[in-house]
Amino acid sequence: MPVDQHLLLAFLVTTAVAMVTPGPDMLFILGCGMRGGPKAGLLATAGVATSEAIHVAVAAAGLAALFAAVPVAFTVVRVVGAAYLIHLGVQAIRNRKPLVERRSDRAYLSGLLTNLLNPKMVTFTIAFLPQFVDPARGHVWLQFAVLGAILIAFEFLVDGAVGVLAGRVGGWVRRKRNQRRIEVATGGIFIGLGVRLAVER
Repeated sequence: MPVDQHLLLAFLVTTAVAMVTPGPDMLFILGCGMRGGPKAGLLATAGVATSEAIHVAVAAAGLAALFAAVPVAFTVVRVVGAAYLIHLGVQAIRNRKPLVERRSDRAYLSGLLTNLLNPKMVTFTIAFLPQFVDPARGHVWLQFAVLGAILIAFEFLVDGAVGVLAGRVGGWVRRKRNQRRIEVATGGIFIGLGVRLAVER
């Protein structure tokens, strides 16, 4: 086993607690599921998971030191990410087309970009994963890979379930002729996440 068993147990417990605590990713996936159905919720989860895999690779390579060396890079990525979320929210509120006419596969790209453009996720990964890596055991890249795979598995298990459930609830609500309310609620979630990302330090 490349990862120390005690560290692995601590990682599993910590990750489980972090995943079940509602955060930006979960809220984003919930909004996608409500708006586009179970498939959109799963695709948004896949997009977020893909970006997490990239974050893990970045953390393993130590490239995130860029944010420490060039603070303006952190600010630029944060502002762009916030603007993208707000754009998604405005589009959701302004859109007048029926939900069934929209392509749910766009949820994957939205999930990918939203998480990639959140520098706090990069810094979280960099600060979090190394705590459970033991350089003395060697194969540091392999340890990062194992921990990253577990993190992504939790992402699909928890947030994926949220996305599917939100999609089913959204479908029920749509049958009750409340499509417009879903659009406004989803847009509000996205805009709120964007504003939060923009003002956080």
